[in-house]
Amino acid sequence: MIDKLEDVERRFERLTADLANPDVIADSAKLQKVSKERAGLEKLVETFRAYRKVLDDLKEVEAWLSSPDPDEKAYAREALPGLKTQREEQEQALKVLLLPKDPNDEKDVILEIRAGAGGDEAGLFAEEVMQMYLRYADRKGWKADILDMSPGGAGGVKDVTITLSGDGIYSAMKYESGVHRVQRVPATEAQGRIHTSTITVSVMPEAEDVDIKLNPADIEMQVMRSTGSGGQSVNTTDSAVRLIHKPSGIVVKCQQEKSQGKNRAMAERMLRAKLYEIEQERIRNERDSMRRGQVGTGDRSEKIRTYNFPQDRLTDHRIGLTVHNLPGIMAGGVEDVITACRTHYQAEALKQQTGEGRSPPGA
Repeated sequence: MIDKLEDVERRFERLTADLANPDVIADSAKLQKVSKERAGLEKLVETFRAYRKVLDDLKEVEAWLSSPDPDEKAYAREALPGLKTQREEQEQALKVLLLPKDPNDEKDVILEIRAGAGGDEAGLFAEEVMQMYLRYADRKGWKADILDMSPGGAGGVKDVTITLSGDGIYSAMKYESGVHRVQRVPATEAQGRIHTSTITVSVMPEAEDVDIKLNPADIEMQVMRSTGSGGQSVNTTDSAVRLIHKPSGIVVKCQQEKSQGKNRAMAERMLRAKLYEIEQERIRNERDSMRRGQVGTGDRSEKIRTYNFPQDRLTDHRIGLTVHNLPGIMAGGVEDVITACRTHYQAEALKQQTGEGRSPPGA
């Protein structure tokens, strides 16, 4: 492992030098490529350097155990346990950083939330989860844009599509896909009975033109007037766009902009992401169907999480996590849950790497 890490460090140092090279600075495309690669290695190199320092300190302290000076011996006995703990922590961190990267981790995402079973209550919860993710995105400094939203019958939402843009969004959000279940007493329930409702969340990496090529002959475009509240002219012009991808039957709709052209461009982004997700799913299925059966994959058909309001409890069924403080979580404080999911699947990937178990796709 040390030899591999030293190679990475040398590569990092070359990239750092390139950033000061006038030829690289003059070429914006090359500068962007070098900067991105260097940024991708920085955390690994910093962790390796800290690990190497711990190893050097350990070597020195272990030598003091044989010192004739009693003070040096006493210091060594006191310092040794802490240094060994640091070494183990740094080794674990390096193993995680050396895991094969999911090529989608740095991509922006398209987030879809749909009301499922439970009628109006499902729509109300879908809106609450939408607001939870929007608040979380705001805390993270991500940009969020609502591309399309269909209102529910009682003030919630039937479905909503959102783009999230920023650093490392898919790596944080990819385990949110699946069925989210809510258990609580609806406001309309006169007898105080607890109802169970569900929504589905889908997190798709946003595909680039190089990932998915759209053939114009395969796309049928329909235009219509926007529905719902909006700014001036939103409901009086045929600006809303619906795209039908004839080979797959996928239908996407966007009505958030006043411009038909802008709505079409956004709809194409949604369509490209859906087609990319289908292709990625096909590859994952072919790669390892047994692995998919052993661990959660975040499929939208899989119940992943329960929000029990009477007990003030969130349970993630895939990783056996239970936390409380639902008001704080729904206010955007979902970071600990997302981090726990990512840590769990990283641990599964490490087990697979050492032959002890299996990991989910894209861990």
